[in-house]
Amino acid sequence: MTSLEIGLLSFPVLMGLIFMRVPIGLAMFTVAVGGLYFVTDGMSVALSRLKHETFSTFSSYSLSIVPMFLLMGHFATLGGMSTALFKAAEAFLGHRKGGVAMASVGACAGFGAICGSSLATAATMSQVALPELKRYGYSGGFSTATLAAGGTLGILIPPSVILVIYAILTEQNIAKLFLSAFIPGILAAIGYMITIAIYVRVNPSAAGLRAPIPMSERFRALLDVWPVLLVFLLVVGGIYLGWFTPTEGAAVGAAGTGLIALLNRGLTRKTLVQSFYATARNTAMIFFIVLGAAFYNGFLALTQVPQELSQWVVSQGMSPWAVLACILLLYLVFGCLMDSLSMILLTIPIFFPIISELDFGFVHLATMQADAAREAMAAGVPEGVAPEMLESIRTAIAGGVELTRDQMKAIGINVTPIMANRIAAEEVAIWFGILVLIVVEVGLITPPVGMNLFVINSMDPKTRMIDTYKAVMPFVASDIVRVVILVAFPGITLFLLRVLH
Repeated sequence: MTSLEIGLLSFPVLMGLIFMRVPIGLAMFTVAVGGLYFVTDGMSVALSRLKHETFSTFSSYSLSIVPMFLLMGHFATLGGMSTALFKAAEAFLGHRKGGVAMASVGACAGFGAICGSSLATAATMSQVALPELKRYGYSGGFSTATLAAGGTLGILIPPSVILVIYAILTEQNIAKLFLSAFIPGILAAIGYMITIAIYVRVNPSAAGLRAPIPMSERFRALLDVWPVLLVFLLVVGGIYLGWFTPTEGAAVGAAGTGLIALLNRGLTRKTLVQSFYATARNTAMIFFIVLGAAFYNGFLALTQVPQELSQWVVSQGMSPWAVLACILLLYLVFGCLMDSLSMILLTIPIFFPIISELDFGFVHLATMQADAAREAMAAGVPEGVAPEMLESIRTAIAGGVELTRDQMKAIGINVTPIMANRIAAEEVAIWFGILVLIVVEVGLITPPVGMNLFVINSMDPKTRMIDTYKAVMPFVASDIVRVVILVAFPGITLFLLRVLH
C-alpha cells in the first residue's frame, strides 16, 4: 500500500473513531501515530514528531490569544455586562412583536464583541434572557432556538477564537480577519432579527407582548453598556490603530474586563479562581485538539494527500465557484456531525490548498496598474516624459490593457504580477475564512448535533428538543441566504479591508 493510499484510508478510520465517540483530539492523534507507523515502517518518526510537534505547536505566540479571550468572556459575565446588554436591547426593542427575542440577538451580538466563544455567548446570554422570554409568553422552542442562533454570533463578531485558529493554520493576518468579519457579523444579527419578525407573524402564539418603557429609562439602560463599548474599542480599535498586537490586545481586554468586574463587585477571590479554572479547562481542551490536528496534518503532508487532492481538483477543469460551492456544502454536512473547532482543524489543511490554487478573479493586474498610474499622473507627470508615451499610457488604461515595463518606469510606478497575485491570495484566503466561519456557525445550530442547541436546551429541560429543532430551521435558512449573498458579492466581506488597508 502506497503512502497516498494510507493517507486516504485514514479518513474513514478517523470518522469511525469520531462516531464511536472518541474525543476528536485523541482520534486525530491516534490515527496520525498509526499512519506514521505504517508509512515509515516504525515508531521512530512518530516519537520524534511527538517531541518537536508539541514544542512547535504550543510555543506559538499567537495561540496565547485563546486563553485570554476565554478569560475575557468569564470576566465580562462576572462584571454584569451580559445583563446590561440585554436590558439595553430590551428597552429599545422589547415592546415590538418578537422584540424580546430581537433583544436577545442584539445582546448576543454585543457580548460576542467581548467574548470569542459561541458556546460561552449562548450559555451566558441564556441565563439572562431565557427567564425574560418565558416571562413574556415566548414559546419554549422559539426561545431556545433564538438563543442558540444568537449565540453563534460569539465566533463571528470579532474577536473570535475560531478565526484565530484559522489565521494560524493558514498563516493569515489576525487583525485583517477580524476586520473582514465585522460586516458579515452585523448582517447575521440583522438577518436573525428579520427572521424573528417573520416567525412571530406566521406563528403569533409563539411570542407575547411587552409594554413599552419610558424613553428616559431606555437611555438610562443604554448608559449601562459603556463598559462593553469601552472594552471593544480598546481591544479591537487598539489592534487596528497599531497600539498593540492581537495577542497584546487580548491581554488588555482580559485585564480591562477583570477590572470592571472587580469594580462591580462581581470578581471575588472565589470567582477569580473559578474563572481561571474554567479558562484552563477550556484552553486545555482546545490545545489538545490543536495538537491532535497538528499531528494528523503533518501525517497528511507526508503522504501528499492535500497536494495530490488539490492538483486533482484543479485538473478536473471545474469552475472555481463550483468547487467552492461543493466545499461549503460539505461543511454544512459536517456541521450536522462535528463541532466547529474540529471541523476547522480537520478540513482547512485539505481544503485551503485547493482554494489557493483557484483563480476567483479578485485582483486584475491591469486594474491595479491603472489605479497606480492615475494616482501618479494626478500628482504630476515627471519631467522628460514624451507626449507619445503619455498618450500610449492613457490608451492602455482606457482599454484595460496591462502597462509595459517602460510605461510604468516613465511615470514612476512598479506594479508587478507578483504583487497582484499576493494581494489576490490574501483576499481569497480572508474571504474563504469568513465563509468557512459562517458555515461552521450554521453547524452549531443544525440538527442533530448542533452544539448550541444542546447547551441552550439543557438550560430549559421542559422544552422538548424536537421543538427547538423545528424553531431553529428559519434561522438556518437565514444563514444559508447570507452565505449565498457573501459568495455572490465578495466585496461585502472585503469592503472594510480594502478601504482601511
